[in-house]
Amino acid sequence: MNFRLIFLGSLLLFSFLAETAQAQGPERRRRHFTNTARPYHRGPVYFTLGGGAAFYNGDLAESLGDNLPGPSGSVGVLYMLRPRVVLGTELSLFKLGAKDQIPERGYAFRGSNGSLVAFMRYELIRDEAEFADSRGGGALIKPYVKVGGGFLLYTPEAYMGDGRPVPTTVFLTSERNDYPATALVAPVGLGFVFRLLPNLNATAEGSYYFTTTDHLDDISQRGNATRNDGYGLLELKLEYSPWR
Repeated sequence: MNFRLIFLGSLLLFSFLAETAQAQGPERRRRHFTNTARPYHRGPVYFTLGGGAAFYNGDLAESLGDNLPGPSGSVGVLYMLRPRVVLGTELSLFKLGAKDQIPERGYAFRGSNGSLVAFMRYELIRDEAEFADSRGGGALIKPYVKVGGGFLLYTPEAYMGDGRPVPTTVFLTSERNDYPATALVAPVGLGFVFRLLPNLNATAEGSYYFTTTDHLDDISQRGNATRNDGYGLLELKLEYSPWR
C-alpha cells in the first residue's frame, strides 16, 4: 500500500502542532468572549489515539451479517475554537472486508485503507470547564456530533468465496489498474467524551464515511456501478493534552 499521500498529510499535521504548541499555557493564551460576554481561552491542543473496528457498506454487503470487519487505528489532534466547538484532524488506517449478499454471485473482498480528514465537533451540552470564569465543575460526560471532509487511499482485492481469504485464495483481476487509488470522503459521526482527568479524556465514537468511489471493494462493473461505497468506524480513543 502506498502511504505517500498520508505521509505528506501527516507532515502538514505535525507542522501545525509545532506552531500551536508554543502558546498553550492559559496565561499565554488570548481571552475571547462569547455572545453573552463570557470569557474563554482557545485550546489547548489535545493529542488523540484510538482503535476499533471498520465496517463496509456497498455493492456486496449492506448488513453486518455480510461484513468481514477489520481493525482500525487512528491518531490525531483536537483544538477547542470556542465553547462547544472543537476542530480536529485525524489520520486513520483500517481494513475492510465483506462477502456477497447475493450468494449466487459469490464475490468477496478485502481492502487496506488510509484516510486523512479534518472535521468540526459540536458538543451538545455546555461544559463550564471550557470558560475562563467557570461557574461550576466540568462536565463528566459530553455527547457530540461531528462532520468533516478529507482524502482516502484504498487498495482492495476481490475474490470468489463466502469468508475471509486463505493462503490458497486466487484473487480476481482488478477492475482498475491504478491501485492504490484515491477518493474524497465526508465523515459524519456521534460520540461521547468521558472526562478522566483535567488533561485526559476517553471517547467512544461511531462515524460513517461517504465516499466518491464505487471501488472500495473492486466490485463496480461486476456489481452496481451507479452507487458509491461507504464505510463506518467504531472506535475508543484517548485524548491527552500536556499543556492543560
